Amino acid sequence: MIHRLGLLLGLFGLVAAQPALAFDPARIGRLAEAQDFHGVILVSRGETIVYLRAFGQVSPHAPTPHRIDAQWRWASITKQVIATIAMQEVAAGRLSLDAPIAVYWPDFPNANRDRITIRHLLGHLSGLPDPEDSSLLPSGLPAFYSDDGAETATADGYCAGPSRAEPGAGYHYNNCDYIVLGALLERVTDTPLETLLADRIPGARFIREDTDALPGFQFGEAEPPVRLAAYGAAGGLQGTILDLWRFDRGLMTGRLLGADMRAALWAGNSAYGYHALGQWVLPARLAGCAEPVRLVERHGAIGGVQGRNFIVPGRDIAVIAFTNRSEGEFSFGQVWRGEGFAHDLLAEAVCHWSDE
Repeated sequence: MIHRLGLLLGLFGLVAAQPALAFDPARIGRLAEAQDFHGVILVSRGETIVYLRAFGQVSPHAPTPHRIDAQWRWASITKQVIATIAMQEVAAGRLSLDAPIAVYWPDFPNANRDRITIRHLLGHLSGLPDPEDSSLLPSGLPAFYSDDGAETATADGYCAGPSRAEPGAGYHYNNCDYIVLGALLERVTDTPLETLLADRIPGARFIREDTDALPGFQFGEAEPPVRLAAYGAAGGLQGTILDLWRFDRGLMTGRLLGADMRAALWAGNSAYGYHALGQWVLPARLAGCAEPVRLVERHGAIGGVQGRNFIVPGRDIAVIAFTNRSEGEFSFGQVWRGEGFAHDLLAEAVCHWSDE
């Protein structure tokens, strides 16, 4: 019995001594193909892109393949970029997180302009009107994002209307927060946002009435018409997957923000579902990682296009994915739940490096 126990322990020791499963890019490809993923995926470690591939077709009805150099809607990943520019202005002393809108925009036509702070806008705590509450069209699209609402869908129009809640009363995700923040940044810098982007975030540009960004599809059909320009500083950027990766590297290396400003940007608040400023920052449990990893997450979706942008600062890893299939037909899942495509993609990209 003792001999048998010793043999079992010896075998267990041999198994335990085996090296961890090494990073294998082929497993990412198999994962994407098994899920019928149509789009692009990038994984980097440090300054090296270790995985970059396009999958599937642009349209369900044509054989045109996805390409690495395609222009994608960044949707609400835009908020991560605008929050970074805002923190650059804080670092320069031209903006204060705890100053109210009225300091920079004295005649902003909302009664709470003396109480809504820049931090409230960045953290979705402003109480401003929500475009999702505008009247619905027969397609189900809020009128704010349609041609019908074009005249009033502005920072000083609909977004400056009667508040839906008291400033700071509670978290409520709201595109008007960033639409107003974008207009305020233009006033503070005396520079159009397009110019600020060109100077500070090369590659990213705003979608206007005409765009070469890829179209989206919902259940095999073209998405319903949407006025993409209405999203502005809340969701109106476009660029390639490599443009977004260069932005990520700028954040990760301190080229865009110093350590103090980045720490403020990435301070996730557990009371608000780990929302930080323009992104979520949370301890994520990933299959294959011995301990939770600190994850900076920003997702976005408009119509039939979805994007996921993940930064893992402690391991110097970035993971980006875009698809032009809607949430109803392709689900990224929720990383915090430890399940779904995004979780499995991150687990493969983050947890299997032999030198960890």
